[in-house]
Amino acid sequence: MHGMFNSQRNRLGNLNMLMLLLVAVLLIALTVVLHAMGTTYWIRYAVRRYGDHNGNFKPHTALPAVMWTAIVLILLHIVEVTLWALTYVLLPGDQLDTFEKSLYFSVVSFTTLGYGDITLTDSEWRLLSGIEALDGILLVGWSTALLFIVVQRSWKHLGPE
Repeated sequence: MHGMFNSQRNRLGNLNMLMLLLVAVLLIALTVVLHAMGTTYWIRYAVRRYGDHNGNFKPHTALPAVMWTAIVLILLHIVEVTLWALTYVLLPGDQLDTFEKSLYFSVVSFTTLGYGDITLTDSEWRLLSGIEALDGILLVGWSTALLFIVVQRSWKHLGPE
């Protein structure tokens, strides 16, 4: 009898882990697609608006190009963090009971700050916050690289002194 309960518990645990991985993969795919579309659209627009025929930013448009790129990237991250926060609110059980808590928790996880003042209570879903941190590292790194390229293309017109 005891073995039967352990077997059922193991199957439920495997099912929960599969569900967690499915949710995580879907969220990562969604945030990566969102980031790809957002950054592609923004760079195409920025080059048309602020760039020269080589795709470099003209001296008088370099500052707005860098500034607006940073703002667009931050807005993309806010949307991505919000998607994770909505997921935490919708998790089964009493994980994070308000959207405010979920958003705060998501920002702390996504940016890898990890204060620890709010945590997921269900041990089966705790892994999700670590996966969000991995997603955050990936997307923040992507944004950093993109912003670096914009700054680099802004310096092209400065030339040697």
